[in-house]
Amino acid sequence: MLLITVDISLCLLAVWVAYFVRLSAWLPLYEEPFWAAIGSLAFALPIFFALGVYRPVFRHADSTGINQILLASLIYALAYFAVFTAWSVPGVPRTVGIIQPVLLFAFMVIARIGARHLLGGLLDRSDGRVFQRVLIYGAGVSGRQLAAAISSRREMKVVGFLDDNKGLQGASINGFRVHSPDKVLELIEKLAVDEVLLAIPSATQQRRNQILATLRSLHVRIRTLPDLIDHALGDLPNGGITNLDINDLLSRDVVTPDVEKMNLHLAGRTILVTGAGGSIGSELCRQILSARPAKLLLFDSSEYALYTIHRELEHALAARSADGTQQATQLVALLGSVQDEQRIDDVLGCWQPSHVYHAAAYKHVPLVEHNPIQGVANNVFGTLTVARLCIDHKVKHFVLVSTDKAVRPTNVMGATKRLAEMVLQALADQESATCLSMVRFGNVLGSSGSVVPVFRNQILAGGPVTITDERITRFFMTIPEAAQLVIQAGAMASGGDVFVLDMGEPVKIVDLARNMIELSGLTVRDANNPYGDIELQFIGLRPGEKLYEELLIEDAPLVTEHPRIRKAVEGYLPKDQLEEKIDSLRKAIVELDPETVRRILCESVVEYAPSSDLVDNVYLEKSNSL
Repeated sequence: MLLITVDISLCLLAVWVAYFVRLSAWLPLYEEPFWAAIGSLAFALPIFFALGVYRPVFRHADSTGINQILLASLIYALAYFAVFTAWSVPGVPRTVGIIQPVLLFAFMVIARIGARHLLGGLLDRSDGRVFQRVLIYGAGVSGRQLAAAISSRREMKVVGFLDDNKGLQGASINGFRVHSPDKVLELIEKLAVDEVLLAIPSATQQRRNQILATLRSLHVRIRTLPDLIDHALGDLPNGGITNLDINDLLSRDVVTPDVEKMNLHLAGRTILVTGAGGSIGSELCRQILSARPAKLLLFDSSEYALYTIHRELEHALAARSADGTQQATQLVALLGSVQDEQRIDDVLGCWQPSHVYHAAAYKHVPLVEHNPIQGVANNVFGTLTVARLCIDHKVKHFVLVSTDKAVRPTNVMGATKRLAEMVLQALADQESATCLSMVRFGNVLGSSGSVVPVFRNQILAGGPVTITDERITRFFMTIPEAAQLVIQAGAMASGGDVFVLDMGEPVKIVDLARNMIELSGLTVRDANNPYGDIELQFIGLRPGEKLYEELLIEDAPLVTEHPRIRKAVEGYLPKDQLEEKIDSLRKAIVELDPETVRRILCESVVEYAPSSDLVDNVYLEKSNSL
């Protein structure tokens, strides 16, 4: 009713002004302009109703609404022109039939644009909300989409664009000025910028790193935006603006897999993933599901983790099936331990999977160091159990998810993973229908054992950010990279292979922490900046922790068909010697003897050099009570 009232007033105003333009005199509407005014209302309201002029929300008027007004005005102008100019009405100058429709269109556009700014501003001021003032880095399609999305809400206010394209700098896009990134420091102070939003999803990681290095010292919050088209198509796991893209913490470009080969390797198969609820296992399941297997078996000892990934995959499968992009895949959730031989045998016997991805393991270094018997039982004997049964059931491919901590280990976790590798290497020497392989990679950003979520929570809590040693370095990769590497390597395996990823240079953990603090718009508190926001606190190495990690025992990796995947050449114990060590380990576990367990680990994995005394929790408690 408000819109109709406004347009009735504008119709009458346009007639009144048209008469003034024609006669240079203001005439009362109830005199000569009367029939021109009646005609305007008679034509305008039905046409505007029929063409949907009153459907758009007044304060959110945009180009679509203006286009509707333009179309309706053209039809109205033809009707008005036909009656008052072509045919003519006594007492109404013919030129009024031309002038009035033009004026009416102009008045309607001005009214709606004015309402958008006026009503939007009044609503913003009425709730007392403080805008977050943002600069958008990237004036391309994604940047313009983001600016439009922000303009329709009231949480943020765009104050301009930054773009490397010199042809755009100084121009205005959607009412926002495009600035040179070289002036970002001046702009942040001048425009009181609170955040910089990166809207450059197509940029290489190297270019993103350069931009982040420039922005890091500005003490504003930095967030990233994936492509909104990808978001609309459902290609983003979490979507929307993120506090920090995990990829931005890498010092290299993300490794891309051969998707076609991965899909051919898995499509239509029955796949089993152990440890399906863990960080790597769950991502493996997501990647495998996209390859359209016939059946995907999810195996985990944690009820909650298994429930979570099973429910997530069911929703993803339902969404893809609804739009016809995913054929039916049967999901099966299976509770159980990889140490339970009967349970594994039943699962393999029932479903006869062609591929088994063994991601079930205890991987937290300090926890395994304090519980070495459980670490050996799960990581070594769990792997042995699953691998032997896969051979018995003639599973085509078995892939072990390993770690860089297996290389010259200084902790029980690393030693157990290296011994698990050696078990597979020995089994691969036997004649069987099963291709056994293993994939070794570094720390996974964002996984349950990663420092990233720990640092993020510490930053949110105001610090301090705790680091074990200033010198400590690690290789890093993303969770999707890790999962894709496992699948890709499994597709290339010939038997007994140890695959490693070319992960670039190792990253200093202290630099990672500084980057996360500064990319959050905060400053590091140290001797040079005693009034900074977040303190870095060094707490010393934990039992079994190494300063530096490696990916290779030998230094001559073989190339593979993938440019960033290498094949390690690693020695291992002969089958007879290994079986003797395994039997001794099994006996020591039964006798709950952690000292003997660690001694046998040292004998079996000759590179294993413990960095601390035995810290088994039960052993220490018993020693203290004597």
